[in-house]
Amino acid sequence: MTRPNDKPIVLSLEQALSMPYGTLRFVHQGWRVIRMEPTPVPGRKTAGDPNRYIGRPVAGEDRHSYYVAPNVGKETLALNLKTEEGRELLKRLIHELPVDIFCTNTMPSRHKPLGIDYGTLSSVRKDLIWCSISAMGHARPDVPGYDPAMQALCGYMDLTGERNGEPMQCGPPIIDLKAGDEVFAQVLLALLNRERTGAGACIDISMAHAAASWLQTFTPMLEMGSPPEEIRRNGNRHRQFIPVAAYPTSDGFVYVAIGSDAQWARFIAHPMFASLNEERFRTNEGRRASQEDLHDLIGAVTVKGTSAAVGAALCETTVPHSPITPIEEVASLDFFQESALKTRTPDGREIQLPPPAVSVPHLNDLKGELPFPPSYGEHTSAVLAEVGIDAEETERLRETGIIA
Repeated sequence: MTRPNDKPIVLSLEQALSMPYGTLRFVHQGWRVIRMEPTPVPGRKTAGDPNRYIGRPVAGEDRHSYYVAPNVGKETLALNLKTEEGRELLKRLIHELPVDIFCTNTMPSRHKPLGIDYGTLSSVRKDLIWCSISAMGHARPDVPGYDPAMQALCGYMDLTGERNGEPMQCGPPIIDLKAGDEVFAQVLLALLNRERTGAGACIDISMAHAAASWLQTFTPMLEMGSPPEEIRRNGNRHRQFIPVAAYPTSDGFVYVAIGSDAQWARFIAHPMFASLNEERFRTNEGRRASQEDLHDLIGAVTVKGTSAAVGAALCETTVPHSPITPIEEVASLDFFQESALKTRTPDGREIQLPPPAVSVPHLNDLKGELPFPPSYGEHTSAVLAEVGIDAEETERLRETGIIA
């Protein structure tokens, strides 16, 4: 059971984005997260998580810009699980820290050889909550997982892009992030159940299942008679709700999302859009039947005004809308600034981070600042010392390649 008045301890053999993002959500709660990485591979120039070396160098050779945000506030150790001694050391850490939650996004076929499978680790601690992310779950243990490949497999690319253009992936790695959010949700449920029953849990998160779970409006519509052409990619336009699209202004674009006939009535009641008050447009089905005419007519109105003027008019109608914000300007938006997190590089530079999905009291206590991600293997000696391994033994483990 979790120690009274203590936050849970998470040990995670993680890399890339899906699991590091999932365990970041535990960091936001003030939990202790220790990320575990493999020892160096002979002949390979880089060590540990490959994402350490993606983007621009920020702090030394092993902390580049892509790596920073998902790994703030964590500790790190490097352990060779390809050796029997390394696997025994992992068991000792699980038992003596003690670890409440073990996470990994290593391919399932590698779990047993590395000694990280649920059966092995739960034999050390019966109430351990064990959680993995993989491409298609334990039922398909040899399938590698990569967000764009999952987007392709699960239909996302068929739903994204221009109507007559090539399939496209979504900008953010949404399946990685969805899987990480599932880690957070499922571990919390397992902790709740453990408080009630004392039982641990084996959580098997499949990126493919996570992706498919979001096809809420798509596959059922196909089952109920909608042709694929009515559902698949349509650029910035919504296939069902009309008008939902980007429209030109004299100095840019504005995105308009009218999702009901009541919103349409408010829209055409404004003087700027009164010319669109035609009988054929009064219902969504009518607007859908005449959508090409309607899109052209709306564009002819909006292009006469600036984005600010068109936005002001839409505000008066309370119709959902937005300018299309360049990605470099998103962090300057008021809501982002109000809840953004931050970290500091070792040389003192402040780095702004995305806000959490919801307000978290722990982050408020820290004034939104989390420690910069550690260098490769930075806390190895300190974590081993917690379980009684002295400096002499630590040096022996390092010399023999068990730790780094």
